[in-house]
Amino acid sequence: MNLQRFFAALICLVATVSALAQPYPSHPIRLVVPFPPGGGTDIFARQIATKLSESLGWVVVVDNKPGAGGNIGVDIAAKSPADGYTMVLGQTSNLAINPTLYGKLPYDPLKDLVPVVGVAAAPVVLVVAANSPYTSLADVVAAARAKPGAIMYASPGNGTVSHLASERLQRAAGVRFEHIPYKGSSQAMTDVIGGNVALFMASVPSALAQINGGKLRAIAVTSARRIAQLPDVPTVAESGYKDFEATTWYGLLVPSGTPPTVVETLNREVNRVLQLPEVRAQIAAEGGEPLGGTPEKFASLMRSEYALWGRVVKESGAKAD
Repeated sequence: MNLQRFFAALICLVATVSALAQPYPSHPIRLVVPFPPGGGTDIFARQIATKLSESLGWVVVVDNKPGAGGNIGVDIAAKSPADGYTMVLGQTSNLAINPTLYGKLPYDPLKDLVPVVGVAAAPVVLVVAANSPYTSLADVVAAARAKPGAIMYASPGNGTVSHLASERLQRAAGVRFEHIPYKGSSQAMTDVIGGNVALFMASVPSALAQINGGKLRAIAVTSARRIAQLPDVPTVAESGYKDFEATTWYGLLVPSGTPPTVVETLNREVNRVLQLPEVRAQIAAEGGEPLGGTPEKFASLMRSEYALWGRVVKESGAKAD
């Protein structure tokens, strides 16, 4: 029996050494997307997968695993083998907001995953109906101070970046709005255009067509600087609230325990992809800007945003729907 165990262990050792000796990657890589096809996370993931395939011949398979605000897909990735053949494209909600928003998550984003590289960041934009009396953030704040709680604002749901960015703005300005949560952006946008709700912190991609079409008026963006798609729209910081910034950011991660050499390879190649003009143009079209940089840089962003949004969730009293 002892001899059998010895040979079994020897076979496993030989198989492991053989696998490590193969060049990486030697078979397809799965890129988990925690949301359905078609959204910003999915678009960025498919860009990266396509460019890695075109330039290096890698096979990167995008695997959409939506549900529970992105928690299901992230959990699947976190519990996958730490061999470099599973990545996940996470973002603000499932890496920084949900750990506090949900009573208990099946994963810890700071312990169960290793940051590889930040991919992109995009602000939200404060919009009102085209015929709204509000033409600036100062107008909104003045009206809210005159009638506390009378101004209603829409969000795509409790605990979303839109909702929590609005909560942060209220605290910064010392005012109070009435929150009207929706099940997604579409109906929220419709009700703002129709004048049923006064304000909406919308993602730039979802609102841009309506802004350009004259149905919505953009009055402030939450980025640190003005964005190319809306160059005439001031930032919240410019509008009197210094250092205010709220973005949705996206980044690649792998399961904890993934070999550092694999993390370095993935980081190097995705950074290269993020420098391609066509990739940068597509990210810009989605209202964002490329990030890139070292794993440590992305890890630092995650830690700071985890603390920031956790505090905002607690202060707002938001709970998962």
